[in-house]
Amino acid sequence: MSLSIRLQHQLSDLALDLDFDAPSGVTVLFGRSGSGKTTVVNAVAGLLRPAAGRVAVDDWVLFDTGQGIWLPPHRRRLGYIFQEGRLFPHLTVRQNLNYGRWFAPRGARRESPDRVIEMLGIGHLLDRRPAMLSGGEKQRVAIGRALLASPRLILADEPLAALDDARKAEILPYFERLRDEVSVPILYVTHSAAEVARLATSVVALQAGRVVRHGPASEVLADPSVAPAGVRAVGAVLQVRVAAHHDDGLSELEAGGERLFLPRIPHRIGDELRIRIPAQEVILSSRRPEGLSALNVLSGQVDTIRAGEGPGAIVSVRTPAGMVLARVTRRSVAALGLRQGSPCYAVIKTVALAPQDVGGRVVAP
Repeated sequence: MSLSIRLQHQLSDLALDLDFDAPSGVTVLFGRSGSGKTTVVNAVAGLLRPAAGRVAVDDWVLFDTGQGIWLPPHRRRLGYIFQEGRLFPHLTVRQNLNYGRWFAPRGARRESPDRVIEMLGIGHLLDRRPAMLSGGEKQRVAIGRALLASPRLILADEPLAALDDARKAEILPYFERLRDEVSVPILYVTHSAAEVARLATSVVALQAGRVVRHGPASEVLADPSVAPAGVRAVGAVLQVRVAAHHDDGLSELEAGGERLFLPRIPHRIGDELRIRIPAQEVILSSRRPEGLSALNVLSGQVDTIRAGEGPGAIVSVRTPAGMVLARVTRRSVAALGLRQGSPCYAVIKTVALAPQDVGGRVVAP
């Protein structure tokens, strides 16, 4: 399924004017607060009526101002996942899930309740009420309720923002399964680079109500001008395969014939993954370094050097494993004599590869 969104609308402090198409999978709306992410979601949901525009999932048109089509929210067949689970407190988990099924239209393709419960790992929670659930468990139930409504599109508006790091780590794999195993497009709002790297099939970066970048996560996260946290969010996204698990607590990954080591991950040998390497965790050398504690040294060539307004620069290094980015000073660029095409080695500390930056099965953009 493909998603097509065209919107024009003037709010008091935001002029929304955007147009993009996205493939099936997870389309991430990415940008700073006030860039228009939630406004787009509200327009798609029917909570905001834009001045002009069109939204369609394949041939299912939610609205088209040019043709006078406007489906009310309750007829749009959307599953909405909020920052908080928003479960009915007086109902059990089972009853909350059945509430979603109650809204599924007759004749619609229905997800199997048993399959959804298994996929989300909530079988042991069915008789509990929301007050007895953790934040992560509530979100899993909310995902299940949205799925069982047989939606044609799922909206997820910063669904992990209210969770601590432990709960986020718990929930992210379920969104990865949702992306990989359910044939429903997902419009996902976040300002987290780690979530983008792990989940996105396609990324739409917004600034002041306009699309400034649209493409794979590896391209968007390499551009410091579009990341909500600026250069701190810049990083590389590599596709890797789990090659081995070692007795000293490290996992070995393979990418383009290169080897990378990181603290042990709960994935099987042969699994394909995405990993995000923050640019600030990479150092550069003009010759192969020796006598370092770092295990990950990738050889390559400088692709681009992007100087910032301050003393820093982002250097892109093309390696067999993929494009790696390093955040260094302009003084270091000059001292190393770096320029486009010059040989370079990217050094990555093993412990710098955090668990939240390691994603599940790769989905091609």
